[in-house]
Amino acid sequence: MNLTNLKQEFLDRIDKVFNIDELNVLRLDFFGREKGKITAVLRNLKNLVGEERKKIGAETNVLKKELEEILNRKQEELRKEEGGDRLKKEWFDITAPGVNVLKGALHPITKTIDEIQNIFYKMGFETADGPEVETEFYNFDALNMPKGHPARELHDTFWIKNPENKLPITYLTGSCEKNENLKNKEKLVLRTHTSPVQIRYMMTHNPPIRIIAPGRTFRYEAVDASHSHTFYQFECLMIDQDINIANFKAVVLNFFQKFFKRDIKIRLRPSYFPFVEPGFEVDFTCVFCSGNGCSVCKKSGWLEIGGAGMVHPNVFKAVGYNPREVQGFAFGFGIERIAMLKYKIPEFKLFYSGDLRFLRQF
Repeated sequence: MNLTNLKQEFLDRIDKVFNIDELNVLRLDFFGREKGKITAVLRNLKNLVGEERKKIGAETNVLKKELEEILNRKQEELRKEEGGDRLKKEWFDITAPGVNVLKGALHPITKTIDEIQNIFYKMGFETADGPEVETEFYNFDALNMPKGHPARELHDTFWIKNPENKLPITYLTGSCEKNENLKNKEKLVLRTHTSPVQIRYMMTHNPPIRIIAPGRTFRYEAVDASHSHTFYQFECLMIDQDINIANFKAVVLNFFQKFFKRDIKIRLRPSYFPFVEPGFEVDFTCVFCSGNGCSVCKKSGWLEIGGAGMVHPNVFKAVGYNPREVQGFAFGFGIERIAMLKYKIPEFKLFYSGDLRFLRQF
C-alpha cells in the first residue's frame, strides 16, 4: 500500500475516534503484530532489494513514529475528557457527613483464648492442638481411666457410630501408630477434655515440656446458666526432671493476676482426678468482692475454678516416659467460666446465642 494513502487513511479514522476503546482498535489495525498495516509494510521489506528496500524502510519508520505520536496525543486528550466527565458524574459534596463502616470484632471466647495464650507465651509455654474426635485410648485409657473406671461416668460422653471401624482423617495426623494399643476397632468419642492433646504431644516430644491446650470439648450435660454440652477448655502441662507443686502455684498465680489484672490469691484443696497424683481443686480470690464475701462466692471469699495435680505415673508409662526420671503438673480450666468471671457475664448460653447486643460489647 502507498505510504501516503496509508497516512491519509489513518488521519481520517483518528478524527472519528471518540473514546479509548475506539483508539485501541485503531492502534491494532495499524500496529498490531498479526494484521497491523504498518507491520505488514515492514514485514514485506524482505521482498525488496537494494536502494528501494532502504528507501521504503526509512520512510516507513518515519511514518510509524509520526503516527504513534499522533496516537499518544489523542490518547491523552481522550483521558482528560473522560476524567472530566467522570468528575461530573461522580461529583459529591465533600462537606457532607460520612457514613460509619461497620467493623467486625473477635468473639469473647476467641478474645479470651488469645489473652490466655499471650500470658502463657510470656512464661515460655507454647500452644498444642489435636482432633476433636478421639478414641478411647487417648481420651480415657492413656489418662489412667481404663474400661470400667468409675471416673468415665463423670464425663457423660458422646459416642460416635463407626460401623466400618474406620478412623477419621484428623485422628491419623499424629504419631499414634507407634502405640500398640491403637486399633481400628476402638470406639470413637467426641473428646470430653483437651487432655488427649497432652497425650499426643508427649508421645511425639521429649521433656522438658511446657504447653497449653485450648479447644472445644463435649459432654452430655443439660444446658443451664453455667453448663452446656459444648464448651471450651484450656489445659496446661509442664514436665521436667524436678517440677513440683511450688512451680504449679507460681504459674497459676501469675496467670490469674495477669488475666484479671489485680492481686489474686489461690488455695489448693485435696481432690481426686485419675490422671494426677496428688490431685487438688484450685480456688482463687473472688473477683466480685475481693475476698470479702458476697452472694457469688457464698460469703466464702473464694471461687472454685478447676482441677489440677501432679501427673500420674501411669500416664507417663502410657506415653513411654519413665516416671522415675520425670515429673510435672497439669491443670485445666473452663474458658467460658473465667470469661464470665472477668466480664461479669451472667448466662453461659449468651456465648452461643448469636445475640448482637451481647457480642457488640466486646
